[in-house]
Amino acid sequence: MILQDMKPTRRGFLAGSGTLAFALLVGGGVSVIRSAGATPAAAGIRDINGWVVIEPDGSILIRFGAAEMGQGVNTSLPMIVAEELDADWSTVKTEQVSMDPDGIFGNPGFGGVLFSAGSSSLEGYFQHLRRAGATARRVLIHSAASHWSVSPEQVATDSGVVVNTASGARMSYGEVATLPAIVTEVPAVADADLKPRKDWRIIGSDPGRLDIPGKTRGAAIYSIDIRLPGMLYAAQLQAPVEGETPVTVSDRAARDLPGVVQIVKLANSVAVLAERWETALAARDLLDVSWSTTSKFRQYSSDRELEELSRAVDDPSLPAFPWKSRGDAVTALAQGTRKHAATYSTTHLYHAQMEPLNAVASVDADGKGAEVWLGTQSQTISIGVATAVLGTTPDRIRFHAMQMGGAFGRRTVFARDLLRDALLLSRAAGRPVKLMWTREDDVKNGWLRPATVHRLEAALDADGTVTAMRHRVASPSILQFAFPQRWNPETGRDVLVMEGTESTDYAIPDFRAEHVITPRRCRVSAWRGIGWAPNCFARECFIDELAEQAGSDPVAFRRKLLRDSPRGLAVLDAVVAMAGFGKAPQGRAHGLSFAGYKETRGAGVAEVSVENGRFRVHRFWAAVDPGFAVHPDALRAQVKGGILFGLSSLMRERASYTEGMIDQSNFYDYEPIRIGEIPEIEVRIVESDSAPSGAGEIGVPMTGAAVANAIRLLTGTAPRQMPFNLEQS
Repeated sequence: MILQDMKPTRRGFLAGSGTLAFALLVGGGVSVIRSAGATPAAAGIRDINGWVVIEPDGSILIRFGAAEMGQGVNTSLPMIVAEELDADWSTVKTEQVSMDPDGIFGNPGFGGVLFSAGSSSLEGYFQHLRRAGATARRVLIHSAASHWSVSPEQVATDSGVVVNTASGARMSYGEVATLPAIVTEVPAVADADLKPRKDWRIIGSDPGRLDIPGKTRGAAIYSIDIRLPGMLYAAQLQAPVEGETPVTVSDRAARDLPGVVQIVKLANSVAVLAERWETALAARDLLDVSWSTTSKFRQYSSDRELEELSRAVDDPSLPAFPWKSRGDAVTALAQGTRKHAATYSTTHLYHAQMEPLNAVASVDADGKGAEVWLGTQSQTISIGVATAVLGTTPDRIRFHAMQMGGAFGRRTVFARDLLRDALLLSRAAGRPVKLMWTREDDVKNGWLRPATVHRLEAALDADGTVTAMRHRVASPSILQFAFPQRWNPETGRDVLVMEGTESTDYAIPDFRAEHVITPRRCRVSAWRGIGWAPNCFARECFIDELAEQAGSDPVAFRRKLLRDSPRGLAVLDAVVAMAGFGKAPQGRAHGLSFAGYKETRGAGVAEVSVENGRFRVHRFWAAVDPGFAVHPDALRAQVKGGILFGLSSLMRERASYTEGMIDQSNFYDYEPIRIGEIPEIEVRIVESDSAPSGAGEIGVPMTGAAVANAIRLLTGTAPRQMPFNLEQS
């Protein structure tokens, strides 16, 4: 393979003589980037397109393309590069990528764009980053070999050092970076050249997460923290109902407040620009705005929508788009003699991320360029939004991707309107603008996880074996609304709603999952766990009911269903052993749930009590097979976080709307799980030979049914709607 020795451009200068950088290109090649003496350092420009930067002092900067939103990718992804580079981890620093004009940093699992969602970062980047690290290591070896006038086969590496195995001579990676000649023609790295798993010393270890110290000290910078010279603060009065516009604006009282600079009427809001945030908020409260009343969403309420979904799921005349089929479930169910059916539902949920949406924009004087600071799950989408709003080209957008105070799907495409408005306000004012939503703004304008209704039917043979099953879901389409460019109305396939209905691990010969797409009644979006959370809740509650119909216990019944899934059986057996399933203390019961999330397998057991109509989850056990864990501590933390999300969603979290307006406004009436309600949680990693997969979502889908099935053992009736109608004690 030929490696291009790139001369520094204006964007490609390296800070300091002797610095060496490596960039793995989309086509699989690698660019080697060298500094050009003192000029770059004097210029002070250090924006290079490379995964790895080695400084003369031996310190190593590793960039990562995924967005850091609390899941720890700023540690786990660089660990992969560092492993194959054979780096000394104590010398490693990391940096999140903000822009990718040359297509180097995009997630291969998302078509090469900068996009972080669906627990896809490790899965998408893993092999790509291994090759990046291994190729950089190969360049170091060949360069050192050339300097020593020996064969590359005589040179090895050892934790940040190259070693001449014949003479014992050693050079640090920093010393190699300063050599006068770097070998840029090395053999291509194939998968067979990568380190065998038995030799890993960084992957699978537990270094401290690199983002935690800054967060605990309050030093981490989010977009909501950004302050710029001359910056104005913007508060928005949003249209009360989606699709409506301001008709008349009476703003005399607001303009009279000292510090108010400008009031701007936008398509769906009125914004106040002021020198201080407190002034902007106070002035916003003085606005008198009349709104249009023509939005179709004014006629919709969430209770009526749930009734519509219930009718739709039971109406055989409505078209249903197939999602997954094996055999002929329709015929098998029609001919079955021992059948069971049940209906389950989930209501709307708000993301409840800790940092409300915000954006900082500074539009150039000509209105055709901007500098932007934003917490986003997709740098690519955000840059595209800025380009479209200003009618410009991507090179005019200087983008800064910030850490996020939680995302959970809220900061993918669902923040684009806020970024648009920040840009429009900055252009109107001719000054930098920070647009912030209060918690009430964020709740009232939330993009909600859609309500869903599930009808499941199954047939059993004389031995109690499931021979056929149908999982029918009624829900509006998320994809059609949020990603219209990806929506195909002919196939009607919505991955954000239907993933998790496949039941692929279960040996059911005749199976069908189908989607009855209903009209959208509010803004809908992906939520942590996407479709897997509601779909696994419905299915796993149904599986327990089938076990009873078959005269079997929940564990044996699932073992039979998982007979062709070694990974599924492994996590099931592990969690049953962890919990001592079925041996709950007096007055409590154990509930079981098997779950997946894409290529991750998991199973959970909840220990629950019920007293006077109130339930409490005392303990929760989870066994998870992520393939293998790159950073085990971070994986366990992610699973625990997902479990807490799942538990919170079945307790009290419920978003509702009346005549197009969301009823809740803050955490007092949209109440997440509280510290005193958190159970003891134990997570066991059950590794397999599969490739690594994500763990940020797997905790969510295993919780609902595990708790519901325990309640069923205690009361004789399982909740069939999330959140449950029982009170949490």
